[in-house]
Amino acid sequence: MPRCARPRSAGGSDVAGEVTAAQLETWLRRSADVLAAHAEELTALDSAIGDADHGTNMARGFAAVVAKLDAAPADESPTLQALLKSVGMTLISKVGGASGSLYGTLFLDMGKAAPAANEVDADGFASIVAAGVAGIVGRGHAELGDKTMIDALDPAVAALQDAAASGAAPAAAAAGAAEAAAAGRDATEPLVARKGRASYLGERSAGHIDPGAASSALLLQTLADTLADDGGAGA
Repeated sequence: MPRCARPRSAGGSDVAGEVTAAQLETWLRRSADVLAAHAEELTALDSAIGDADHGTNMARGFAAVVAKLDAAPADESPTLQALLKSVGMTLISKVGGASGSLYGTLFLDMGKAAPAANEVDADGFASIVAAGVAGIVGRGHAELGDKTMIDALDPAVAALQDAAASGAAPAAAAAGAAEAAAAGRDATEPLVARKGRASYLGERSAGHIDPGAASSALLLQTLADTLADDGGAGA
């Protein structure tokens, strides 16, 4: 069972710094820009072993997320729970195929685990992300080594949890998670896919980076950059 399937309990940690709903909104907006900039790259990866639409779908989905954020009242300050659930519902309704279902599940389950508050500490945030990734595992039944987004997300969760447990601030924890996700993404290249459309190719799926792992790594790097640019996420 992947480590991400056992979320840590939120609260009770004495780590420095908080992750706020405002920071996550900035992350989402920046992610939309990053995914748009990398759409052709992601689609090229998907064209080798999938439906050749991953980059287009991700860019469209996060553009819809930003449109939803822009439509909210200027004086509205959503909780972490409300923000993440809204993202998940938007992705499910606006993105077709596996991308919408899996990323929608990620954010919906993150929202279910998030508090109805505007901030959370590093340990609590690690628990939120772990719950989201566990949701993907529950839906797609992928494990490490199956050549999916889990190969990037599971080690990222482990890095978040370990950093939080050691007392790291959220920005440092996110940086470690981004590094772990990038390594996990790269590790998918020699693998033979055991899940998803790529699995139909058998041995021919080897030699290609998984597009879902690539987009997951982009999201985590953007999160790390956002928290670092925001002064260490309150540390």
